[in-house]
Amino acid sequence: MPGRWWQGAAMAEYLLLAAGFVLAMVALGLVRTLREASAADSMMALQLLGTGGIAALLLLGAATGEAAVVDVALTLALLAAFASFAFVKAASTAAGQEAQAESDA
Repeated sequence: MPGRWWQGAAMAEYLLLAAGFVLAMVALGLVRTLREASAADSMMALQLLGTGGIAALLLLGAATGEAAVVDVALTLALLAAFASFAFVKAASTAAGQEAQAESDA
């Protein structure tokens, strides 16, 4: 429709602003989470970074219309799920080995 080109530009600006806000909130969350020293807290900080980064990439892809940015965001989401699974698997294996060592002693 003629005369409505400005609506798309306004929406793109809004989406870019939202992406910046998401990244700012992720940064604040990381500062708080990284103060803790345990492995679980560090993994949660990385998950927070990944989730916020994925959200920002999706907003950026929607704002610019670039399908490749959305593809990258979805690939990162898939990798983040595998990273969480690997962390839990490693933590449960380590806990099982510690319990076995204590029962043998």
